[in-house]
Amino acid sequence: MEAYETEEQQVEAIKSWWKENGKAVVIGGVVGIGAILGWKYYQSSQITAKETASAAYERALTALQASGADAVESTQAFIDANKSSEYASLAALQLAKVQVEAGQLENALEQLNWVASNSKDESLTAMAQVRSARIQAEQGNFDAALATLANVKPASWAARVAELKGDIALRQGDIATARSSYTEALQAGMNQAVQMKLDDLAE
Repeated sequence: MEAYETEEQQVEAIKSWWKENGKAVVIGGVVGIGAILGWKYYQSSQITAKETASAAYERALTALQASGADAVESTQAFIDANKSSEYASLAALQLAKVQVEAGQLENALEQLNWVASNSKDESLTAMAQVRSARIQAEQGNFDAALATLANVKPASWAARVAELKGDIALRQGDIATARSSYTEALQAGMNQAVQMKLDDLAE
């Protein structure tokens, strides 16, 4: 910093600096304050939107639990209105469950395929894919079911995928593949139920 001989020189230097830079300082301050206020508003609006979606999801879920397949329209309306939210994926999964229980397998598949294509949550995507594969296997579309399972990525779902592959192989009469898949499922951490399936296939 330069040394000034008198206080007057220092004051004049400050005035000169302010004259040259004051406008930029003011603009910078206004922009900075605006950015902070804008960010706070954005955060607040995001919280409000999430709370609103959460409350709407609870209402949709309550309607599904109370009315089952009769609540399809209201649940679908919620999904359509909240497509960018994971609440829509959760609602679609619940709707698919209700539709399976009502024997509406094709409608359930549509919901599950939508979740698999639109959810940003890897676990929800995997859940939708595994459930889709179960429905496809139930319909006898074994090749389609296996193709769906091939798209399941999270390692945490490896055991469920292997078990379902074993179930499909067993229904196709391929005992060797079923045995291999059940063994894989056990190694990946599946429970006693899989061990019982494997025991039933003991040579």
